[in-house]
Amino acid sequence: MAARTTVDTEGLQRQLERYAHDLRELFKKERSWATELERSYVATVRALSNAVEARDAYTGKHAERVTAYALTLAAAAGLEVERTPQVEFGFLLHDVGKVGVPDSILFKPGSLTPDEYAVMIQHPCIGVDILGHVEFIGEGLEIVRHHHERWDGRGYPDGLAGEEIPAAARVFAVADALDALTTDRPYRRATDWLSARHEIIAGAGTQFDPTVVDALIALPDRAFRRFAR
Repeated sequence: MAARTTVDTEGLQRQLERYAHDLRELFKKERSWATELERSYVATVRALSNAVEARDAYTGKHAERVTAYALTLAAAAGLEVERTPQVEFGFLLHDVGKVGVPDSILFKPGSLTPDEYAVMIQHPCIGVDILGHVEFIGEGLEIVRHHHERWDGRGYPDGLAGEEIPAAARVFAVADALDALTTDRPYRRATDWLSARHEIIAGAGTQFDPTVVDALIALPDRAFRRFAR
């Protein structure tokens, strides 16, 4: 009886080892599949981002610069903005809704009429409509919808104020303004970095989250210039 018990125990041990080996191999395959799927998501997002920016010769690589600026600011501000693919997707695709804005409005060199402005401010909602059923965007949708909200509640599309605005969108608003001011646009030439900083600082507590502006003040220009290049 003892010998039979020993044989059964050894057989069970070998069987468990085979199960463990099979599970390890399955885990490796699933991890490989997940990695490939994530790479596919990133490639798709970048392709869509590039397609949006291809319409505008003035803003080339704007989305990638602003993404880098926003991640730098979030880290410096100590806000709970996780560096997840979904957040980066939201940064990259923030203006995807502009595909629904006519070129005559999007690239108008002068001021927009009230009717034209009413069309322009729909682009965050259009962006959410475009991406709303794309599961891998996740929390990035909050950035797409709320990146034009203002700290004082006078932004769009929902008029959120203060900390009602998602942290990632509050960070992004400062990053977006920094890039907009320091690059040429159809309606004006780029300003220098010092002037851009002063203009953003003037908007602290009204247009921008003061905590994020404080982070901008604390960071040297070189923290952003390396991405601008």
